[in-house]
Amino acid sequence: MNPGIVGYGAYVPRKRILLTEIAKAWKKDGAKISSGLGVKEKAIASWDEDTATISVEAARLALETAKINSREIDAIYVGSESHPYAVKTTSSIIAEAINTGTDLMAADLEFACKAGTAALQICYALSKAKMVRYGLAIGADTAQGRPGDALEFTAGSGGAAFIVGSKPEEIIAEINDTYSFTTDTPDFWRRQHAEFPSHGGRFTGEPAYFRHVLSCARNMMEKAGMEAKDFDYAVFHQPNGKFPRRAAKLLGFDEKKIAQGMLTPLIGNTYSGASMVGLASVLDVAKPGNKILVVSYGSGAGSDAFVLTATKNIEKKRAKVPLLKAIQEKEYVDYGQYLIHRKKIKSL
Repeated sequence: MNPGIVGYGAYVPRKRILLTEIAKAWKKDGAKISSGLGVKEKAIASWDEDTATISVEAARLALETAKINSREIDAIYVGSESHPYAVKTTSSIIAEAINTGTDLMAADLEFACKAGTAALQICYALSKAKMVRYGLAIGADTAQGRPGDALEFTAGSGGAAFIVGSKPEEIIAEINDTYSFTTDTPDFWRRQHAEFPSHGGRFTGEPAYFRHVLSCARNMMEKAGMEAKDFDYAVFHQPNGKFPRRAAKLLGFDEKKIAQGMLTPLIGNTYSGASMVGLASVLDVAKPGNKILVVSYGSGAGSDAFVLTATKNIEKKRAKVPLLKAIQEKEYVDYGQYLIHRKKIKSL
């Protein structure tokens, strides 16, 4: 058996803001924007939350489902585009918080919204090479969006953590194979010292998102000798509620196969966490033998794809509270409170 996921956890902040509330502040048609994006509301980190705290919560939940000693984790990789420090690793903070000890490989990764899946690939490779007992891969973000910009309507907060190991009796989802597709496509960027990202508007759909997601998914399925009909679930990067649905349709996936992992309409685009929290939600319900396709996307640009198979162990290693239930614990804020919590008022 290939290495696979032995434990998982996801965390989404409880605070929410409706897209209609954001639109009201800018005198725009909120209902039209919400419908056009396929997103109702988004999760926002509180003033005392960041990528590190989100990652710690997700990692602790992953340890609960994995049922392993944190001292057995030999590698931690955290993918994000909102690390709290420009020079100071998030991964070392996580290691200290979950008590891994110091015999550890650790690094922070950045590749826009696919940095989390890049971390998963690294942990898979290290486990396959038998260089680690367990690797911890995290994708988390407190996504940035300039006030008044189109990104502000979807940029959310959240993340997920996956512990990867190679013991067959512990694996809940075997990673059968992985594939990546990468080009130099500058659809979204943030220069050094710039506080908010810039983007190419409609250019972010074609030739950015769709070229990479579709190419990566098709090449992954061809490599694995599979078709859309062979999968029980599929998770695609979800910058909004419309793109992944269109991608799924073009690839031949039924809407029901993507429904469980489609969280952006409820929590917004969690950037590096988007496809990761989608996979966590799928693992909450997957049955032994179920086949899962995951395809991430990161601007700049690239996609990672995975084929996974749920094992018999998944029935006894679930999250205590399913993610779809956990995200119903929420507290709505108005636009003023949103600005305070996301530190967008610079005099504070």
